[in-house]
Order: sequence, then C-alpha cells, then structure tokens
Amino acid sequence: MNHVRTIAIVGASSNQARPSFFVTKYLVDKGYKVFPLNPGIAGNEICGRKVYASLSDVPEAIDMVDIFRSSAVAASVVDEALALKPVPKVIWMQLTVRHDEAAEKAEGAGVRVV
Repeated sequence: MNHVRTIAIVGASSNQARPSFFVTKYLVDKGYKVFPLNPGIAGNEICGRKVYASLSDVPEAIDMVDIFRSSAVAASVVDEALALKPVPKVIWMQLTVRHDEAAEKAEGAGVRVV
C-alpha cells in the first residue's frame, strides 16, 4: 500500500452494510483516490466518488484493483485490468474471491496479487 494511491473497487456497493462499501469509505477517509465500479449504478456516487461501469472507463491510471465480485468473474476482471495502460501494480482479491489461473496470469504480467 506504500506505492498505491489510486484504487478501483470492482463491485462497489452503495449499501452501507456491504464490505465493499466499508472498504471504499475507509480508503477514501485515508486519502486514497478511489474509483468505485458498479455498472448497475454507474454515474451515481458512493462516498462522494463517481461510480464507473468498468475499469476502462476510469479516467486515470489505476495502481490497485480491489475485487469484490465472485470468483467466477475474477478472471474477466483480471483480463480487463491487464488490458489497461499502464497495467495496475496490484490486484487484490478479497477473502472469498479466488481464481488461481487469473492470479498466475496477473503475476506473469508483473502484477502483484493479494
């Protein structure tokens, strides 16, 4: 986290009871530049930050992609992240999110995976 300033939260929720909302709020409060992603509420705001539909819609380089989606879609999120220029430094899959092949692909591209 010492080299991360911009973070995309994939699967961000406006529901305050959801872990993705809590993490978004925490990171915003700590001074990170956070880009919530949720195609269902794109254009709205979460924690005062505009919500985007996809990683490619974010108008700045992203240092870290934090995935709050199911393991089944983690590979597609990793593929979308690896298509960005520049490629993010870190991909963080939350505790219940795991996709070993996607993690290996990201690591092979020089991205740190948590």
